[in-house]
Amino acid sequence: MLVLALLLQLSDSPPPKPAPPPSAWLALIGAYASASETLYVYEDRGALTLLERPAAPVTLAQVSESVFTFTSPRAYDERVIFRAGEIQLGRATLRRLAMGPAHGGQLRLTPVRPVAELIQIDRNLTPPAESGAFLAPDLLEPARLDPRIHLDIRYATTNNFLGSVFYSSAHAFLQRPAAEAVARAARVLRPLGYGLLIHDAYRPWYVTKVFWDATPPESRWLVADPAQGSKHNRGAAVDITLYDLATGKPVEMPSTYDEATPRAIADFPGGTSRQRWHRALLRRVLQAEGFMANPSEWWHFDYRDWQRYPILNRTFEDLLR
Repeated sequence: MLVLALLLQLSDSPPPKPAPPPSAWLALIGAYASASETLYVYEDRGALTLLERPAAPVTLAQVSESVFTFTSPRAYDERVIFRAGEIQLGRATLRRLAMGPAHGGQLRLTPVRPVAELIQIDRNLTPPAESGAFLAPDLLEPARLDPRIHLDIRYATTNNFLGSVFYSSAHAFLQRPAAEAVARAARVLRPLGYGLLIHDAYRPWYVTKVFWDATPPESRWLVADPAQGSKHNRGAAVDITLYDLATGKPVEMPSTYDEATPRAIADFPGGTSRQRWHRALLRRVLQAEGFMANPSEWWHFDYRDWQRYPILNRTFEDLLR
C-alpha cells in the first residue's frame, strides 16, 4: 500500500519518457562561447534549441546537415551554421566549450598538493567542535535493506575527480532514517524500470579536509568547507543516480558525476529532454522521501534531518568491525 501511495504521488510528475534525439544532434549539443557571450544548444521536446541568455530559448529548424534557421525573427542573420567545434551565428563565430570528460568518463582536477601526503596529515586532525544536542549516530547500508540498490563508490578507487583512493572498501553508509528512505525510493522506482546507484554517502571528516586542501580554489564550490563540516560527514547526504533495471547500466544525465562544470547544476537547461527527464524523476522520488536537492550538483541529496546528527570521523574499517 505504501508503494502504491507513492506511485500515485508520481502520477503528475514528468511526462512520458522522451525519445532520444537524432544521433547527429549529439555532436551539436553543448555550450559555445566567444569573447563576449556564451550560447547553449540543447534538445527540447524533439527540437534543437538555442539559449542566448538572458533572452528566451529559440527553436531551430534544420535546413541541411549543418545549417539551421530560427523559427522566430531575430535582430540579425537567422542562420546558425555548425562546423567542427564551432558555430557561425551572423558575423560571430563561437567555439564549442569542453564541458565534460570524453566518452562520459570521470572528469579530473589536478590536485594542488599530493593527495597521499594530505591523507597522512589530515587523518590525524580533529573535526571542528560543535555544540548542541545531537542524535546518536546509527549508520546503516541502504544496500543491505535492498540488494538491488547498486554501488559505484568512486572514492574506493582511483576513478574520481582527484584520481586517488580515499576509502579502504566500497561501502555506502547513511543514518538509519535516511537509509530507509533510500530503500523506499528504490521500491517506488522499480515498477518504472529503474534502480538506484549510489556513488557516495557517509564520508569521514578527514576525507572532506583532504578534498578541500587538494582542490584548486576556483573549483572548491564542488567540495564542502571542512571548517563547517559536510552533510556527508553526518551520514545524512547521498550522491546517487538511476540505473536501468533491464540493462544494469546507469542512465544518461545532463552531466557526469562529480563534474565541476555548469552542466552539474541541478537546473542546468542543456543536454537532451531524456537526460533532463531522468534527472527530474530522480529528484521527485527522493524529495518525496524527505531529501533535498543540492542546487549545484544534480546527484547530491541531503536528508531533511541532517542538522540533528554530529560530524563524524570514523573510518570504514571502524564501521565494519
